[in-house]
Amino acid sequence: MAASSCARAFPSFEARSDPDFSRPEIPSAGCCRKPNSPVLRGAHGLSSLIFKFPPNFVRQLSTKARRNCSNIGVAQVVAASWSNNQAASGFTPAASAVDAAAAAAVAPVEVETGLVEVAEDASCNAESVKLEGSPSLEYASFLSSDGSVAIHAGERLGRGIVTDAITTPVVNTSAYFFKKTADLIDFKEKRRASFEYGRYGNYTTIVAEQKISALEGAESTILMASGMCASTVMLMALVPAGGHLVTTTDCYRKTRIFIETVLPKMGITATVIDPADIGGLESALENNNVSLFFTESPTNPFLRCVDIERVSKLCHDKGALVCIDGTFATPLNQKALALGADIVLHSATKFIGGHNDVLAGSISGPEKLISVVRNLHHILGGALNPNAAYLIIRGMKTLHLRVQQQNSTAQRMAEILEAHPKVRRAYYPGLASHPEHDLAKRQMNGFGGVVSFEVDGDLLTTAKFVDALRIPYIAPSFGGCESIVDQPAIMSYWDLSQSERAKYGIMDNLVRFSFGVEDFEDLKADILQALETI
Repeated sequence: MAASSCARAFPSFEARSDPDFSRPEIPSAGCCRKPNSPVLRGAHGLSSLIFKFPPNFVRQLSTKARRNCSNIGVAQVVAASWSNNQAASGFTPAASAVDAAAAAAVAPVEVETGLVEVAEDASCNAESVKLEGSPSLEYASFLSSDGSVAIHAGERLGRGIVTDAITTPVVNTSAYFFKKTADLIDFKEKRRASFEYGRYGNYTTIVAEQKISALEGAESTILMASGMCASTVMLMALVPAGGHLVTTTDCYRKTRIFIETVLPKMGITATVIDPADIGGLESALENNNVSLFFTESPTNPFLRCVDIERVSKLCHDKGALVCIDGTFATPLNQKALALGADIVLHSATKFIGGHNDVLAGSISGPEKLISVVRNLHHILGGALNPNAAYLIIRGMKTLHLRVQQQNSTAQRMAEILEAHPKVRRAYYPGLASHPEHDLAKRQMNGFGGVVSFEVDGDLLTTAKFVDALRIPYIAPSFGGCESIVDQPAIMSYWDLSQSERAKYGIMDNLVRFSFGVEDFEDLKADILQALETI
């Protein structure tokens, strides 16, 4: 197995604590047997590659071993080829030299207490020592300093990109190069594909986008730096200056603030309706030139559900687009595009990422619409870091397992909370008491991992309950492996007075609980014990 091969090939090693970074002199023939020297130095100025190896270190020059250990940095140092006649061989690239050596059954290289032993017919001329991934004579022809070599070796003349890794590589780059001006012109005239600049695309991010597209049944997806970035760019891209949009009363507060305070500067107005007010939507469509209907479903924090199929038909009949923020649902519990929506948006920070360790937002839909959003996104910025894209990819691999657990825990706890004497009301689409329960059963496969409820008490009593909880974190997010709890009156609306909060339905005793993947019995016991403290 790969792991065991690496364990045999690479016992513990350490970098020398006092490396000499000066350019070494090229040693003469006969240099290879220095029993007291624990240092292996690469030629061509790679004096920074200094390692001290333990006794009985054996490295077989085999393609298989190099592949198994391709992710271990020291493999680049020890996978070396010794050749009698490098110039005559024609194997200039380092990888070719190693492969040729393996094919010719060259004897293994043994480094024993600093002693480098080579086959008897091998030359000790340091000019023939080549390290995998290190600069060859091709680099020496135009690079003379260690600084330049460190920057360009292994890359400037082409690079061996690992393609057999199980996980998607993280491509950290700010720009993409062209080999020659003709290639650049071909790109500019659309005969050649390239991202050109890091803000316009990334290979790691593309993988994450393709995963979300596949789950949503979308033609295209674009990932951005956060959910709010996705929401704001989408709104500015799809609602023209002077246009009109329709949204719902219950929604993420920052989205409402953007609609109420920023969009009016562009002449954009909005009609706000209750999520179930079909008559209000019909009136808005009749009396305004509506470009877009934008809502969450389920909504935040009361988990109201919008009849996506019905509103999509109404809007399309009037030429308006429909965008559903499906963050609370996830692509597993609800397929908004299949129900008729034009675009589905997610704060991938939440369930999609699922580990409380990344910020991201996604927009999915037909390429014709996504390209409009993408063009504005390229101007405004807000590009997702490729490391964040990798975390999204990693998180999505367990999305179905997490959501299944969170659906189950939330449903069971919602039923317990609704029946508890110290809880006035519970909000969850899976409860028969929920105003859109029947609708949720029709358009959702599961009801999500978040439950909101009102404690029987005031602001301080509710805060006492929250503080008595031992498992969940008090934090302003949801959807991760760790359970999270917050009191919206304090967490999201503390800058407003009690009466102003009440206008949005935010009462002082409201609690929003995001269930993680902890054991159900542990969470149940923690919540019930906390309720007993009030």
